[in-house]
Formats: sequence, structure tokens, C-alpha cells
Amino acid sequence: MLKVVLYRPEIPPNTGNVIRLCANAGASLHLIEPLGFSLDDRQLRRAGMDYRELTEVSVHRAYPDFVAQHPQARILAFTTSGETCYTEVDYQPGDALLFGPETQGLPRRLLQELPVGQRLRIPMLPAARSVNLSNAVAVAVYEAWRQLRFAGGR
Repeated sequence: MLKVVLYRPEIPPNTGNVIRLCANAGASLHLIEPLGFSLDDRQLRRAGMDYRELTEVSVHRAYPDFVAQHPQARILAFTTSGETCYTEVDYQPGDALLFGPETQGLPRRLLQELPVGQRLRIPMLPAARSVNLSNAVAVAVYEAWRQLRFAGGR
């Protein structure tokens, strides 16, 4: 099972959309605190609808807590500064796809802990700043799941 990890997400509808995506793709969702909203937020519930019950959602106090609880997971960080295109990676079951907060992305210190080949980018035009968080997660999850031959899907 793939793991989607949102580091300090800020916008409830994005996280709600990711909950729904994870439920449909068989991925678990891990949220790293602090969150920019409450899990009871109306916008989060509206976007995630009734999908929260269909996927595993875990909340971790800090990034090191997630890493300690999932020592076997290969962490693939998505960043606009990544040198490796997200399609150039051979995804494996259990990979953790890590995404930063909407307004600032992943911290440099966290990215520097990972090998260059695990810092991935989604191509975009030079004038663009970034892809919406829930859209970036969808692009990454479906590429990983495609490579895994849509295991468990129909």
C-alpha cells in the first residue's frame, strides 16, 4: 500500500480531496502536525465526503514520529526544486509520497536529509510556481499505482 504524507497541510478542501483520492486508490494518508485546520472542519468533511471511513488516516505529531513508525518506507519528497522527474522513479509498494504545505512547500532541512534521487518534481512551465497540492498528490499517486499495475484496483 502506498502512503501519502502531507506535511503540515493548511487548506481543508485540499486534504479532503486527498482523503477521497486515497480511498479510491487504496493508499493510506498520514498528516504531520500542526494542521492548519481541525479534522472536524466542515470544508474538510465536505471535500472528503464519506470517504474518510474508506481509508486509513493517521495523524503524527512531527515528521520524525512518522519516520520512526514507518522505518521500512522509502520517502519520496515532491518539491519544485527536485532534480528527478516523478516518472523516472521505480515506485514500490510501501513508498511514502511526501508533500509540503500549500504556501511554502517542504523545508530545505527536511529535503536535504533525503538523497537527490528521492526529491522529485512534477514538470510545469517555467513561469508557474507550483501545482495545487491535491492535484500534485493525484498525479503522483496515479503514476505510482500505474507502475504497480493498479494492484487491488479494477
